[in-house]
Amino acid sequence: MAEDLTQTNESNVRFTEREALFYHKTIRPGKIEIIASKPMATQRDLSLAYSPGVAVPVQAIYDNPADAYEYTAKGNLVAVITNGTAILGMGNLGALASKPVMEGKAVLFKRFADVDSIDIELNSEDPDALIEAIAMMEPSFGGINLEDIKAPECFVIEQALRDRMKIPVMHDDQHGTAIIAAAGLVNACFLTGREFKDVKVVVNGAGASALACTALLKSMGVKHQNVTVCDRSGVIWRGRESGMDQWKSAHAIDTTARSLEDALEGADIFLGLSAAGALKPEWVRKMAKQPIIFAMANPDPEITPPDAKAVRPDCIVATGRSDYPNQVNNVLGFPFIFRGALDVRATAINEEMKIAAANAIAELARQQVPEEVAAAYGQKYHFGPDYIIPAPFDPRLMEVVSSAVAKAAMDSGVAQKPIEDFDAYRHSLKSRLNPTTSVLTQVYEQVMAQPKRVIFAEAENEIVLRAAIQYREFGYGEPVLVGRTEAVRAKLAELGVEHPDSFQIENSAVSSHVPAMIEMLYQRLQRRGFMERDVRRMVNQDRNVFASALLKLGVGDAMVTGISRTFAQTMREVRQVLDPGEGRLPFGIHLLIGKNSTVFLADTTVNERPSAEELAVIARETAAVARRLGHEPRVAFLSYSTFGNPPGRYLENIREAVAILDSENPGFEYEGEVAPDAALNPTVMANYPFSRLTAPANVLVMPGLQSANISAKLLRELAGSPTIGPMLIGMEKPVQIIPMTAIAPDVLTLAVLAAAGVVG
Repeated sequence: MAEDLTQTNESNVRFTEREALFYHKTIRPGKIEIIASKPMATQRDLSLAYSPGVAVPVQAIYDNPADAYEYTAKGNLVAVITNGTAILGMGNLGALASKPVMEGKAVLFKRFADVDSIDIELNSEDPDALIEAIAMMEPSFGGINLEDIKAPECFVIEQALRDRMKIPVMHDDQHGTAIIAAAGLVNACFLTGREFKDVKVVVNGAGASALACTALLKSMGVKHQNVTVCDRSGVIWRGRESGMDQWKSAHAIDTTARSLEDALEGADIFLGLSAAGALKPEWVRKMAKQPIIFAMANPDPEITPPDAKAVRPDCIVATGRSDYPNQVNNVLGFPFIFRGALDVRATAINEEMKIAAANAIAELARQQVPEEVAAAYGQKYHFGPDYIIPAPFDPRLMEVVSSAVAKAAMDSGVAQKPIEDFDAYRHSLKSRLNPTTSVLTQVYEQVMAQPKRVIFAEAENEIVLRAAIQYREFGYGEPVLVGRTEAVRAKLAELGVEHPDSFQIENSAVSSHVPAMIEMLYQRLQRRGFMERDVRRMVNQDRNVFASALLKLGVGDAMVTGISRTFAQTMREVRQVLDPGEGRLPFGIHLLIGKNSTVFLADTTVNERPSAEELAVIARETAAVARRLGHEPRVAFLSYSTFGNPPGRYLENIREAVAILDSENPGFEYEGEVAPDAALNPTVMANYPFSRLTAPANVLVMPGLQSANISAKLLRELAGSPTIGPMLIGMEKPVQIIPMTAIAPDVLTLAVLAAAGVVG
């Protein structure tokens, strides 16, 4: 099975060790940081945050311990704890080596469910010592996620902590896998007309995940006698003594079967959490009609779906891998299970909550798949044999699974803060995460499904070359590298690429495309004062002209450039070759990405003083980009004036742009002219009840390039929020001009966006 998104497999996501280390080292070491959630600017702020103001909540919590959830971060804080004895598929590498994985788990909690998380690595293999250490942390956290602790110690540790602690405790390696597998099995049985009470199940593997899956299936109605568990020694049968312990013994049954092959005779379900190749194709033939095969060994399954279907075309197959249908992936569960548990202040994660999560995930897979999810994976998905488990990036998981878990906690009596209005709760869940993050992830998936060739015009630059390497190794497509051949190959080797000559390098000194470029550009520019020798010199000496000509000739599908020259200079060079799209207006957008919202700022790069018609075009085009990135656009035409106060000379263009949209009924909210506070601050907005904006604007159309460019750069430098852009809109071919301050992830993001056609 797939533990979570911190795992990869060679056939799906590829990267060099150097790139992986660079990712974890660059910007700042590790993957997490702590930021203050309250103002810390003034002495008064500090006095409230610490002494003497902090004494007030201290006394309140002493008087009423439940107030810790009101006055501290406890209620949204989970500890991810391990001792490193079972790290991914790598084994016992120790507590310190596990830290990158635990940081990754903390990031997934935040990314998928807005749960704050801190990783804690404990340097002990003594179960009693671990139990004592973790139990003493109860005042600090709202929940405990145990991770990568080997069996059978993990069973002892989890049970002891669940007995002692009054906060949710879950060992995700056990229960996360069990919940997602159970969801898939519910749907597989539904499709094949089976019921849990009747199915015959064979479980191969007797570790933490396998036994947790077995226990959960029995809780959901599978009969004890109908489940045969196998380990390395064969079937766990009643009376067996070799290699047994209390956890295996609990699943021993009366049977004459002694091997996995014997057990599979007539079996409905194979559930594997063991080793690659453990299920032989000839054994699959012995299973019942329409067999259900969950081959979840990681990174390579017990049998691959093609091999299983070759002998049993009627089978339904799931694995832990994202390059096959029906991925059993823990990230579908643990973030949302803890989200629901924390929101009702549950004292435990019990069996009822796990079953509720499994059923909610199963039910979600039966619903119509959102268009954005289908687009991300490059095909239309619908419930059926190849879609029994939702896609990991389905935006509905947060709402559906968290709500089901919260309700189950309430119904089973472990919720200390029941939810009174579930409609309001579901709405709050939707608003916790910025949809841009989810949509961008789906864009990356879309490009992986439909790879494109992207021209990297400055491939001798290390930052650009790192992005190009990642573009290929992450499966987005093939980079076309522009530069001197030997210089680029030397840099590739320096960056750890084993076969530098496997990259397509376009060198203007030797490129076979040069004659066609010169002919094309001379025809284009001869009446603009350029002689043929001028065109030849441009093609041979200017990388942006050469790269743009490659794009024009179809050598690539998109292009990125700009890191070595200013935007204005780069744009002039690109425009020597490329025109605006037919009926299009080139302009730039900056995305300012906050925790819960994204603001689209335009035009930040191209048009110095847009006319009313151009402002209207910028508004329409930016609203369309906002929609493609998951936002319902609310456009504000910004000014120093709000509805004529104060008056001034530069307001007519804005008013005319609003009038143009009035005549078009564009299908989104818009308003202007308004100052930034009237567009973004609900308190100020309330002073203008006639405003057509129903909520703060998320598309800000600036009146001119000077104010737009200054604002974008100031916000990027001072606000600290992630920024994407500028993104160039409106050219005849997808081309992006990256800022000179970009780092490799910035270049990669713009390359992927250009390839996907989300912008451009």
